[in-house]
Amino acid sequence: MAISRINGMILLGSNVEVKVVEACPQYCLDVEYMTCGNSETKLPPRCNCCLAPKGCTLHLADGTSQYCS
Repeated sequence: MAISRINGMILLGSNVEVKVVEACPQYCLDVEYMTCGNSETKLPPRCNCCLAPKGCTLHLADGTSQYCS
């Protein structure tokens, strides 16, 4: 069993799992609707790609679109 001391915390064990968390920007685009996958069904808009599912497209009020990868 490995023992590590980091900033006052003691970790016991040999399997330490590290998770990377991505920050979500706090801004909203002027999105009229959203489509996902190959479907043309208009879904309720999300503020930006961070809040939309991957593989969806945000259709903006100015006629452009943003694909969320």
